[in-house]
Amino acid sequence: MGFKQKLLGVRSKLIGENSTEKLIKRGLKVGKNFNRQSRCIIDGSHCWLITIGDNVTFAPRVHILAHDASTKRHLDYTKIGKVNIGNNVFIGAGSIVLPNVEIGNNVVIGAGSVVTKDIPDNSLAVGNPAKVVGNVQEYLNKQKKLMETRPVYDASYTLTGEITDVKKEQMKSELQEGIGFVK
Repeated sequence: MGFKQKLLGVRSKLIGENSTEKLIKRGLKVGKNFNRQSRCIIDGSHCWLITIGDNVTFAPRVHILAHDASTKRHLDYTKIGKVNIGNNVFIGAGSIVLPNVEIGNNVVIGAGSVVTKDIPDNSLAVGNPAKVVGNVQEYLNKQKKLMETRPVYDASYTLTGEITDVKKEQMKSELQEGIGFVK
């Protein structure tokens, strides 16, 4: 294990995250190309009830819960339920997926959403509780059209592309009037 992996392991322990590998050993099912960004919490106490498909991204601070302990104090039992997340799903930053939920294929969940009910295939869902507000293709078409009139930046405008101070200032200036897109 390399230094970076060890450091990430220590960080995860300090903030209460279980590694994806550890959760898989406990029973979590994960497809190909899973991208779990920082501070995501996948319910370690019931991870075998969670299935994640192929090409799924969890943005920072996503929580996936297969249990709800709101009944424990009064009933001495905790509610549990399966969570199934389909293929080609993006779950936005700070979103929470509750037990007994199925998210279909080709779905985008907006940042800060609380998913309390099933979300069908090809849906764009946002809010608390999350509601379907459109379909993914309409959303992508709208964003593609917006790219024709708004700034579009290549990978050299990112930290991994070693962005320069000049490019940072350029972005700040060009984004005064609204959204842009970066590779």
